[in-house]
Amino acid sequence: MGRESEAQSGDLTCPVPAPRTSTANYTSRQDASARTRTGASTMATVLSRALKLPGKKSPDLGEYDPLTQADSDESEDDLVLNLQQKNGGVKNGKSPLGEAPEPDSDAEVAGAGKPRLSEVTPEGYPLEPLGALEQKAASSVASYVRTSVFLLMLVVSMVLVLVCAFLIPCPPRDLHSTWSRHLGPQGGGDLSPLDLADVNGDGLRDVLLSFVPSGNGSAAGVSRPPAVLVCLSGMNGSTLWSSPLPEEARDITCLDLTPGDMAKTVCLVTGTHKMLSAFNGTSGKAMWTLNPNYLSNGTLAAPAVVLPDVDEDGVRDLAVLAFGELQQDLCFLLVSGRTGSPVGRPVKYNIVGVGNLIGPQVYITASGAAYILFGFGNIQAVALRDIFIQAQNRDNLPPSLQIEEPEWEKQRSVNLSELIDVYSDGVELLQMVKAPDSNSSNLLITTRQGLVLLRGQNLTPSWVLGLQGPHSQPTPGYFTDDETIDFLLQIPNGVGMKKVMVVDGDSGLVTWSYSIPCHMKETPATSAATVEQKSVFLFWAEGLSAASPNPDVVLGTGPPSLHHLYLLHPTFPSILLDLANATGTVTASEVGINDLWKDAFYVTRTTGPSSEGHPAPLVVSKLSLRWALMEGQMVQLEETTPKIGRGELRRFLSRIKFVDSPYQI
Repeated sequence: MGRESEAQSGDLTCPVPAPRTSTANYTSRQDASARTRTGASTMATVLSRALKLPGKKSPDLGEYDPLTQADSDESEDDLVLNLQQKNGGVKNGKSPLGEAPEPDSDAEVAGAGKPRLSEVTPEGYPLEPLGALEQKAASSVASYVRTSVFLLMLVVSMVLVLVCAFLIPCPPRDLHSTWSRHLGPQGGGDLSPLDLADVNGDGLRDVLLSFVPSGNGSAAGVSRPPAVLVCLSGMNGSTLWSSPLPEEARDITCLDLTPGDMAKTVCLVTGTHKMLSAFNGTSGKAMWTLNPNYLSNGTLAAPAVVLPDVDEDGVRDLAVLAFGELQQDLCFLLVSGRTGSPVGRPVKYNIVGVGNLIGPQVYITASGAAYILFGFGNIQAVALRDIFIQAQNRDNLPPSLQIEEPEWEKQRSVNLSELIDVYSDGVELLQMVKAPDSNSSNLLITTRQGLVLLRGQNLTPSWVLGLQGPHSQPTPGYFTDDETIDFLLQIPNGVGMKKVMVVDGDSGLVTWSYSIPCHMKETPATSAATVEQKSVFLFWAEGLSAASPNPDVVLGTGPPSLHHLYLLHPTFPSILLDLANATGTVTASEVGINDLWKDAFYVTRTTGPSSEGHPAPLVVSKLSLRWALMEGQMVQLEETTPKIGRGELRRFLSRIKFVDSPYQI
């Protein structure tokens, strides 16, 4: 008892040594610990391989100890054994026969202090494979998100393409836009107004014309039969709309009076007596009509001209010139482009001159000063600000009219008249041509003696060309390589003949000429510009022979009633292309541009041959120039060295692209 109590009291005061364990038990615990570490390391390595995570392979994986396996009750060893057997027992690229012996338990215990990838944390998770697993999982999620976003965007893009393909109409293709429209017999009228404008918004310019239908004979109290304004589709020639007119139209001009995005096409129609109306180009409805009472006893002398915005309502205004009680008495009337009402009272001028009425035309100088040119056989100018002051009876001017041109003001007469003398020597025609390297224009004057080009800046002659009998309007275009506007002229040259020539706009010299049989009087000519800053010129004549030894004497090859449309390209001045033919009389022609396809089209107004007792039929035709160039017949005017082949010419013509005329004012 004494010893026991002494022992018990020793427990309270002294540490009791741990009981000694037998060698077998120690070895068993050591083996169990090794098996535990081996199982954990093996499990981590299996997970790493299954997930393809980076990390060091455990050297314990692939070892099989029948003793420890027999003593182990855990299912992980069975799983490792099965996996090792399925994998063929391969470890680090070596077969089981070549493996190094596993270190003994004591060595493993001795090295347990070193960090190893196969060791586990107290929670039972591997250290390195966990971070790699999280990194791999985040990368997989990001890749999945990127793939999903890409596929979603691809699907949305395909849907949008399909919607655009089925819902948005494709622009019309105007490749073979060649049509002819018979408008029935024409009852009368010597005027042939024609203009082109895109009124339906399809990208193709439509055809507007006016004529007097047959059968509308004069009724009681009506001096002239009523006329009709017609708009034909540029695509197929169908009638878009038509509107009746109280009198025959003298001129049709389609333009945008309101600049900006909200601009719409307005067609101004000037009659032969007192009619001035503005029509909506889309619907054909009259927007306004000038009250003829404002003209008093006068009659419209010429088509209306477009002015800057003088009443400051945001819409460009107009000016009309009317005859007074005497033909020499002219009066200007300013008209609002928005309402058609007069802007002030008429302003009268007494003009002295002999010859045809010239103008009126509006000239804007480089500084922005506005003048109106007009006259009888001569050209005089009046400042727009002077007309506005007299019409409004006030001195305050809008900003657009406060500008003066000093060089023009010097030309006023000695008696300080409001009129400025510009040119006074048998003037027949006047037209504006764009000045090179300037935002202003020059004045090309056709007289009974020839041509005169006046510089618009100071009204001094640039050159003078003496000719006999030029009565048709010169056609501007680019023929030479100096980027200066040249002119094509048609001059009578004997009975049934005419001479076609091209005048250099820089020097006034004739650079090309040819005599052609033609019985039509004053046949219209026109031009179309190309992207190379060249122009093709189109004119009418009778049939030509394929080649002629004398360029001044050419005999016709067809009947005089058949007229051909010829095209002259400055690159091949020895060749004419025969594009089309007509049996009637061509009274008007216009060239339009299809901006989408870089093509040009040629519209003609033709009066067919009339039989006895039957009026002449009216025919409107449209011809695609690019198509006609490839189908046209080549006419060799003179021999060239080397000779131009048909294949070379066709290859050149197939590359031609047309643009809007840069020389139009």
